[in-house]
Amino acid sequence: MGLQNAKASRGKRTNIVLLGLDSAGKSTLLCRLRYKDDFLTLPTIGFNVDMIEAEKDFTLTFWDVGGQKKMRELWSNFLEDIDGLLYVVDSSAKHRLEESRREFELILKNESLKNVPVVVLANKQDLPGALNAEEITRRFKMKKYCSDRNWYVQPCCATTGQGLAEALQRVATFARQYSKSKETFTTLKELSAF
Repeated sequence: MGLQNAKASRGKRTNIVLLGLDSAGKSTLLCRLRYKDDFLTLPTIGFNVDMIEAEKDFTLTFWDVGGQKKMRELWSNFLEDIDGLLYVVDSSAKHRLEESRREFELILKNESLKNVPVVVLANKQDLPGALNAEEITRRFKMKKYCSDRNWYVQPCCATTGQGLAEALQRVATFARQYSKSKETFTTLKELSAF
C-alpha cells in the first residue's frame, strides 16, 4: 500500500445518497460541487458515484441515483450504510411538487434511513416562480416527517453554484455527527454483549 493510499484510508469516509425526481438537477449539482463548474449533463440512467473531500481527513461519497420512475423503484437498494440523504427538489416545477413530496415521504419510511439526517435542496431558485425554502419546508411537511432526525432545507441553484457551499457544509456536519453517533452506538452494543 503506497503512502497516498495509507493517508486516504486514515481519513473518515461517509456515504451520502443523492435522490430526487428526474430533471431536479442532481447530476448538475454533483458536477458543480465536485468540479466547481457547470457541465451539460444527461439524465442519469442508473447511478453516479463521486467523492468530495469536505474537510481535511473527511470525505463524502455521493451516490447520485437516477430519478426516473423505473429507477425510483430501486432507490431502496442504495440506502444501506448511508450517513445522509441529500434530496433535490426542482422548486420551479410546481406540477411535480406533489409527486416529489410523495417519493420523499416514501423513502423516509425506509427502515435503513431511520434517524439518518436529511438536507433538502430547493434547487432552481434562479427560475421564475421557484418556491423558496420556507415554502418547500411547509409543502414537504419537514417538521412532521423529519422530527426524528437532523434536517435542513437549503435554497440553491446548481447551474450557478448559489447555496451549494452551504449545502455541502450542512450535509458534512450532519453526516459527521450521525457517523459518530453510529460508532458510539456500535461500541455500546459491543460492550453490552460481554
